[in-house]
Amino acid sequence: QVQLQESGPGLVKSSQMLSLTCTVSGGSITTNYYTWSWIRQPPGKGLEWMGAIAYGGSTYYSPSLKSRTSISRDTSKNQFSLQLSSVTPEDTAVYYCAATSVPAVLADTHRHYNYWGQGTQVTVSS
Repeated sequence: QVQLQESGPGLVKSSQMLSLTCTVSGGSITTNYYTWSWIRQPPGKGLEWMGAIAYGGSTYYSPSLKSRTSISRDTSKNQFSLQLSSVTPEDTAVYYCAATSVPAVLADTHRHYNYWGQGTQVTVSS
């Protein structure tokens, strides 16, 4: 059973960079055909897919966040990470890492994901 755990600071100042890491257990992030994503939920709003890294290392981003988002991985630690630059209070949200066996090129909504971390609250102060 794949398990995911987010970690990172819970408070970030406006204009700074938000950095989160997802540690994966029970499976490898290089497992064929698996897709590993970051998804967030702002207060009072729905889930928003931010981007993904495929088992081979290719990355895919939401068009609305592409200019500010970077997803990378450390295969030696079985972790993948999110960096979101130039944050504003509108980036305040619960951030989730998630996984699916759907190919990354198709897995651009939260509905595809069946493995989820517990989520971590990130607040951006003005």
